[in-house]
Amino acid sequence: MSQQSDKVEKDVNASAANRLLVICIDRDNDVGEKARIATPVIGRDACIEAAQRLALEDPEDADSNSIFAAIKTYEDLISKGYQVEVITVAGVKDRGVQADEKILAETRKVLENFSANGAVIVSDGEDDESVIPVIQNVLPVVSVQRVVMKVSRSVEYSYAVFGKYLKMLAYDSKYSKFFLGVPGILLLIGGIATAFGYTAEIFAVLVSILGGAFLIRAFDIDRALSNWSKPTPMGFIRMFTMVAGILLILSSVPAGINSVDSELIEADTQLISKITDKMIIGQFVVGALPILWIGMGAIFAGTLLSNWIGGIPRQISDSLRIIVLISLYPTVAQFTNIMIYEESSFTLIPPLLGGLAATLISATILFKKYRKHKNQEMISD
Repeated sequence: MSQQSDKVEKDVNASAANRLLVICIDRDNDVGEKARIATPVIGRDACIEAAQRLALEDPEDADSNSIFAAIKTYEDLISKGYQVEVITVAGVKDRGVQADEKILAETRKVLENFSANGAVIVSDGEDDESVIPVIQNVLPVVSVQRVVMKVSRSVEYSYAVFGKYLKMLAYDSKYSKFFLGVPGILLLIGGIATAFGYTAEIFAVLVSILGGAFLIRAFDIDRALSNWSKPTPMGFIRMFTMVAGILLILSSVPAGINSVDSELIEADTQLISKITDKMIIGQFVVGALPILWIGMGAIFAGTLLSNWIGGIPRQISDSLRIIVLISLYPTVAQFTNIMIYEESSFTLIPPLLGGLAATLISATILFKKYRKHKNQEMISD
């Protein structure tokens, strides 16, 4: 096993700290859990035995290397004339507050027999080093040495980050209901359907559910729905107009189908030809357009009204949505005339320019009113 030490936050000064305690930290208690060794482990020989037993139990555990590194630090300091003791302290398997309290208690126990005036901390990672402020409560830390296994440092960080996100997905309800709940429902439905012999049919259902879940999360539809349905006057207005708007939008489809000449549909039996026929498309849009536009307008108007009642300063954007919707109607209507009556495409230019002019003028007026209102507020303040 190769190892290296990232040394020395501070040089150990003999005049300031001549009795040093070299502390190897094992916060998750691998020494106790794997090697069955009680801590604190005090002294060079005892630490060597602990490191050897831990290495035999788990050769891949980095804590055994940390103990050997602490022993080497101990010997180096002895050779330089310091009074030194080396110990290994451990927390508990689940880390956390209990681990830190146990490490603090073990350090205090050692200090009862060896009155050190400085500590040298030896650790193998960020987790163990998080205990340093705890040790500083009872003993000044004069140096920190980090033992890094070659090639394993990036792997350690990768595992730490990956484990953090896995824990978040498993225990944070904000994420687990999507990353665990949706797959769990799909697996449950799939298993039941397979048991009853509906494998082919349920596949289409599962794909549809999964696709819907992805769309809901991708476009924040769930958050939008939760905001729109809050039990407030504004929330009820948004909920009512949204439901009404969706129903109108959905009803525009049969309205468009009913507006198509039945003779055109019966004349061509090919589905692709029906879908691509300009006359059929034009008649469908003519029938669907009014109800579709009313449904979208209902949603936009509900947002404008709820924000206005709630005093939220979004009237400009909400108003512009409705203005743009109205301005686009003549252009879309003219497009259907092109599809049905084969009029020139240049006939789109007048309604398009008119709608653009109406949008720009409305936006200018609204922004001027907004700036005037803001200036008045600043003057009054």
